[in-house]
Amino acid sequence: MKKMTEKLNVLFLCTGNSCRSQMAEGWTRHLKGDLINAYSAGIEIHGLNPKAVKVMAEAGVDISGHTSQHIDEFRDVDLDVVVTVCGHAHETCPYFPANCKLAHVGFGDPPKMAKELAEQGGSEEEQLECYRKVRDEIRAFVETLPESVNI
Repeated sequence: MKKMTEKLNVLFLCTGNSCRSQMAEGWTRHLKGDLINAYSAGIEIHGLNPKAVKVMAEAGVDISGHTSQHIDEFRDVDLDVVVTVCGHAHETCPYFPANCKLAHVGFGDPPKMAKELAEQGGSEEEQLECYRKVRDEIRAFVETLPESVNI
């Protein structure tokens, strides 16, 4: 158990560490940086999604310096919580030590939603709304940390 003065180590895990987990890391650093060391990773590496960077910047959070990282890069980090933010990561989540809590909070997939809109003739602005919606849902979740993951 962490001492009251120690920050929690929270990893947000997604499939490609390109969008949702990056947003969650950015929001957590921005809103809860005094309580939580935030990290993000993927089961795979897809690179940082430029539309995620754009909508986070609109909200005043700069994630442009983030890089897409693989879960294996965190094997030596003493994690308190791993939060899976998509179904695929939740279903394929690797094993973590018993003292690491696992939580799943699924969010929609902005690139997938935007692609579907584009195929229906949706404008670039309408596609960005998919990212903004998920960005705001992730912010609302992060605002509940750490209590919502029962630490």
